[in-house]
This record gives sequence, structure tokens and C-alpha cells, in this order.
Amino acid sequence: MDPIYVGIIGTIIAFLLLFLGMPIALALMLVGFLGIWHLSSLGAALPVAPRTIYDVASNYAYMVIPLFVLMGAFATSSGLIENLYSSFDKWLRRFPGGLGTATIAACAGFSAVSGSSVATAAAMGSIAYPQMKKFNYSPRLATGTIAAGGTLGFLIPPSIGFVVYGMLVEQSIGRLLMAGIIPGLALAVTFVMIIAIQVKLNPGLAPSKPEPVSFKDKIKALSGVWEILAVFLIVMGGIYRGWFSPTEAGATGASLLFVVALAKRKLDYKGLFQSLQETIRVSVMVLFMVAGATVFSYFLALSTIPAELAGWVVGLDVSSYAVLALILLIYFFLGCFIDAVSMMVLTLPVIYPVVIGLGFDPIFFGVVCVLMMQVGLITPPMGLNLYTIAGTTRDVPLEDIFMGALPFVIPIFVVVILVTIFPQIALFLPEAMLGR
Repeated sequence: MDPIYVGIIGTIIAFLLLFLGMPIALALMLVGFLGIWHLSSLGAALPVAPRTIYDVASNYAYMVIPLFVLMGAFATSSGLIENLYSSFDKWLRRFPGGLGTATIAACAGFSAVSGSSVATAAAMGSIAYPQMKKFNYSPRLATGTIAAGGTLGFLIPPSIGFVVYGMLVEQSIGRLLMAGIIPGLALAVTFVMIIAIQVKLNPGLAPSKPEPVSFKDKIKALSGVWEILAVFLIVMGGIYRGWFSPTEAGATGASLLFVVALAKRKLDYKGLFQSLQETIRVSVMVLFMVAGATVFSYFLALSTIPAELAGWVVGLDVSSYAVLALILLIYFFLGCFIDAVSMMVLTLPVIYPVVIGLGFDPIFFGVVCVLMMQVGLITPPMGLNLYTIAGTTRDVPLEDIFMGALPFVIPIFVVVILVTIFPQIALFLPEAMLGR
């Protein structure tokens, strides 16, 4: 059988196994192993999976994943996230939809020390929703705001999304992290604009204005921001200046937040155990998925699908931006059914050579790719952030959470379009980092 047909059949089987509930790492490894066996030999296929797992687990650069996750865990345990939300609440509560704006700002702040969208959504769901409920905010607006704000954890560095992308396509994780800063802030601003527009059109969504806060109390509230701001500046500033690698930056950030948690006497043995347990769970899941994707990509390379597809697309008599738009449309529909990291590991072995063949910058595509992955986090039926919010706000029907999140899909597409038209939004900081 032609290797291309073998590759197509293998890809279909991988998707079927995924929809049947098999863990994606195992599905990709199984299909990759069988495909390599069929296209080469059993002797060539047998060592691929164990060798790949060992290579991924022992790669120093991949240590950045557990360290970034641990940063977020310590930030939550130390009470920094509650202080952060309280600070933004005092400054922004008097604006239309002010508590929603404060929630987006706090999500952006938590994202700066977390790297996980689900962790951001879970933390803010338990902190922000009770406040918005207290002041009669619409449950749809409240939960939609938290779910959307949580997606910032996948874009604003330290972002696991960029780490996985960099690992899969062998690009600089440091440059990718820097590339996410400006688009991440732009997305946060557009989220705030969507909240303001909704409240302007329907004041009943946020009918009650909280009591005013004195300027003295506002200044005092800033004390809840400086720890996270300091850690973010040290971590990202260190990467930008070349003082340490992303892995060393993650270790520095985790250590600083651990000291802060101890100093505040907020981290007991139970909290430490939970933080470490969550870090191990997320890290093992991501690393196994990367290992599975690597085995699967070996199979695809043998099938010649990526090379043939890249050559075919490059030879088409259409604009490269038309092809990019089609790829993004595919990501939009896939995001409704597959979680973000899974989508990356399934598609990048095929799509990345096509994108590079069209002449797009890999850092630019990384930002656009991660942005499109965010859509899947807040669109049904997959929508991990939506189910995370449902778990923390049990009095809100799931369909209301779905409907509340839908308006926030628009800002993501707006930022994707802006970054595509003006790539320097994403490339300015990475290029400055290289030219410093």
C-alpha cells in the first residue's frame, strides 16, 4: 500500500481512538508504533516509544513545564490571587461591569505566574464569582467573563501552550514566551471592551454598583499586586535579558513564590502536597502527550504526508493568507471537540511544514496558533474552561455558562486578525530580544 494511504488511515484511526475515549498519548503511540512497523519493520518500531519517552522525560528544557505549573500552584496557595483580585476590584469596581473588568485584570495577573488556563479559570471561579453574584451580576456574564479570562493563562507567559508548541516544532521557548506578552495584553483589553459593550447595551447584566472606595484604600490595595508583578518582571525580564534560560526562570519564579507563601504563613503541609500533586499530574500528562505526538510524527514522516502536503499547498495558485485562513478555520472547528494541547500534538506534525513552506514566521504562527487554541477552551462541547467553571459555580446551568462565554470568542478573532495584519505585535519583543 502507498505510504500516503497508510498515513491517512493511521490518522483516521488515531482520531477514532481519541473520540472513543482512549488517552491521546496512548492512541498516538499505538498508531505510531503500528504505522512504523507496517512501513518499516518490527525491529525499527519496537525501540521508538521507550526511547522517545526517555528522551522527553530526561530533556532539561522540558523541566520548564512542571516549574511553571508549580509557580501557579504556589501563587494560589499563598493567597496572592485573592489579594490580586481584591486590588483590582477596589480600583475598577465603579466602572460599567467593573467587577468583570477586575476579573479579567486578575486573570491576566494570575496568568503571569501560572501558565495554565484551567488553573486560572478554577482559581478565579472560586474567588470572583461569589463577588459578582453578591452584586447581582448576570450569571451568564459572570461565568462567561471568568471562563474567557481563564484563557489568558494559555497565552500570557509563562504559557504551557507556547512551551508545548516550542517543543513540538523545535523553536525557542524563550522567544515564544516573549511573543505572547503584547497579544495577551491586547486580548485582555478586548475582553474588557466586550464586557463594557454588553453592559452598555443591557445594564441589567450588572445592575448594582458596589460602594465607592476611598483613594487611600485604593493605594493600600496595591500591596496585593506587587509580589506577582515582581515575580513576573524577574522571570520574563531574566529571559529577555538572557540572564537565565526559561527553565532557570521557572525555577526562580517557583522558588520566589514558595518563599512568599512561607513568609505569609499560607503554605502548610497539606497545601504543599496538593501543589506538588497538581504539578506532577499536569506535567506527566503534557510530557506523555508530547512523547506520543513525537512517535506519531515519526510515523507521519515515513508516510511522506507532511512533505507531500507542504509541496502541494505551496504549489497552489492561491494567496498564502487564504491557506492560513483555512488552517485557522480548521483549528476553530477542531477546538469544539479536542482540547488545546491535544490539538497541537495531533495537527502540528502535518500543518507546521505547510505554514513554513508558505513563508510564515514560526514565532508568528505560534502566537496565532495559541490564540486559536483559546477558542476551543470556551466553545462547546469540549470547552475545558466551561466545565471548570461549572465545577466551581454549581448553581449556574451549564447552558448559561456556554452562552455567557460565546461573546468572548469575538475578541479572540479580532486579535488573530490584528496579529496577522500587523505581525510585529507578536514579533517586536522576540526580535528586540535577539538584537539586544
